[in-house]
This record gives sequence, C-alpha cells and structure tokens, in this order.
Amino acid sequence: MNNNPIYINGIGNVSPQKMVMNGNLSGFLAEPDVYDNNQLRCIDPGYRDFIPAELIRRMGRIIKMGVAASKLCLRDAATGLDSTTEIIPEAIITGTGLGCMEDTEKFLASMINNKEEFLTPTSFIQSTHNTVAGQIALLLKCHGYNFTFVHRGVSFESALLDAMTQMQLEEFSNVLVGGTDELTTNYFAITSRLGYWKRKPIRSLDLLQDNQRGTVAGEGAAFLFLENKKNAHTYASLSAVTTFLKPSSGDEIKQRLTDFLSDNGLTLQDIDLALLGLNGDPRGDRVYHEMAGTALQETPLAYFKHLCGEYHTASAFACAVGAMSIKTQSVPDVIRLSGNPARLNKVLIYNHFRENNHSFILLSRP
Repeated sequence: MNNNPIYINGIGNVSPQKMVMNGNLSGFLAEPDVYDNNQLRCIDPGYRDFIPAELIRRMGRIIKMGVAASKLCLRDAATGLDSTTEIIPEAIITGTGLGCMEDTEKFLASMINNKEEFLTPTSFIQSTHNTVAGQIALLLKCHGYNFTFVHRGVSFESALLDAMTQMQLEEFSNVLVGGTDELTTNYFAITSRLGYWKRKPIRSLDLLQDNQRGTVAGEGAAFLFLENKKNAHTYASLSAVTTFLKPSSGDEIKQRLTDFLSDNGLTLQDIDLALLGLNGDPRGDRVYHEMAGTALQETPLAYFKHLCGEYHTASAFACAVGAMSIKTQSVPDVIRLSGNPARLNKVLIYNHFRENNHSFILLSRP
C-alpha cells in the first residue's frame, strides 16, 4: 500500500445551508440561513435539474437529496473542464446512519393499515440502506464498486476509510464518497421521547448559549470527489481518518489524538484549526470543552452543528466546510469560536455521536 496524497477535487452538498460551489466560494457562509426551531431541514434544490421527471415522484426524499448532492459534486469536479465532459466515478461509496427512513416508515405503515395484504413493493424496495448509492450508480451508468456503510455515528468515516484504502492500494484513481441521512416526523417524535432534542425552539446561531438538555435535529447529504491527482480546482487533501468507540475518559481521547497525529508525522502544534462537533447539549459538549481546555488550548477552534443540526453523518458536512476553509484560507465568522489562524495548512475535525462513536479526520492544504 502506498501513501500517495488523496485530493478532494469536488464537493456537493444538500443541507440546511446554501453553499455556493462550482469554483465560486466568494460567499462561503457569509450569509448563513438561520432557524428558530429545534429541527434543521435541508433546503431542497430544484430536483428536476438532476433527476428525470418521471423518476422524481417514485423517489423518497433522501434518495433525491443524495442524487442531487452527488451530481452537484461531479459537476463541481468538472469545473474548468470541457462543458460537455461528464465525470463517471470508478467507485461509489456512501455512509448512512439510518438509511431511507421515510420509505421504511411508509412500508411499515402500509403493512399495519392493510393487515399485511395487498402491499405495494416500491417503498420496500427503496427502504434498503444502499438505495441512495444504487440510484446514483443507475443514473450515472456507473458499473463499478458500490458499497454502503451503516456504522451509526461513524458511517461516513467508514466510507472515507474504505475509499482511502482502495485508492492507496491503487484499485481506483477516483472515488465518489458521501454521507446521507434524513429527518422524518416519526423519527423526531420517537427520539424526542428519549431526550435527544431540545424541548423548546431556539435560534440556531444561539445553540451553544442554550442550557436545555438535548440538541437540534438535522439532516443532509454531502459528497466528496476524491482523486489521486491534484488540479487547479483542488480544495484540500484527505490525509487521515480514524474512529474509536466509547472512550473511558478525556485522557484517553487526548492520547488517541496525540497518537493519531504522531502516526501522521504531526504534533498538536501543527494543527491550524480544530473543527468541533459541539451541538449545544451540555452533557455531550463537555467532551469537547475538556479537549479545548487541555490538548487544544493553543489551537484556534470552530464548530458546525448550529448550521446543519445533529445526525449520524454530520461529519460529511464538516468535511465540506473544512475543505472549503482550506481552499479559501479563511474561517467564516459564523463558525469561529476562538482564534484566527494566519494560515490553514492542517484542519482537524473531531466529532462524536451521542458520546459513543468518536472520530478524527485530518485535512491538509494541497
């Protein structure tokens, strides 16, 4: 296995924020969309621009979001190429925590209402977790490697690790990798009873000032086009990814971070920005605050979940934000917590989902 650089040459994002790409990053998070509730839902693009009209009505919302984000990503990667060029990836790898919840709920409701008789197969067929990756492949006529990881809060990181491994083994020269999850009414209602979300609506930009238990629910579909060659449009390089489960203490997290950086020939002083998964839940955020007061006390800090909400693959959104920050060599005011780095050569993304699934992602200036 070689350790040649892996470059992020395209980004596609469907999220609660409008993020301009295709080479134009002048308005990158300059005017963020602000919400006054405990649910952050995606801004739906014009799906007719990405999906044939006859297919749209049969697709669940998460499928449409994933297809649109993937095609945005490939269009972004084609920036600067001939206008007729259509990029077909050699492999498609996705991660999802919940899969196609809306179609799953429809199928289960149909079973109950029809007493398990006269069931239509569409919702069942589209309820499987790999439906998004499959639909992307069908529309692109991509017959290569196609895989979906369902590893709860590290589903996207697992997809990244697979993509990096395949490229370092020189199986592929490029991979389309993404993370997708949707927020449904039933899922929100059930998890509200478990205390996942804040009881009272809050202003999204005031998320860290709210002391209520829980956070705000989110959703999104974000894709990266990874290649083994750098070009004029390259955002950043994907240097390393690691995951770990249920650390016993803050000291263990600090040690894992130190080891992670050491394995990549770096120290804590080499990190120019740490992008943290702070979500406004006092219990979950204490981990980040402890790291900010110890290992990362000299590092400029930023956060992102006030823009996208909390969901299993929110780190995909964070990767898009981190890569764009490196490309523009700036940290948007709306995500900055402390410090103002003079340069952005190394960006560390640290995220956890409900204190169980933890991950580090390292992005570098290409």
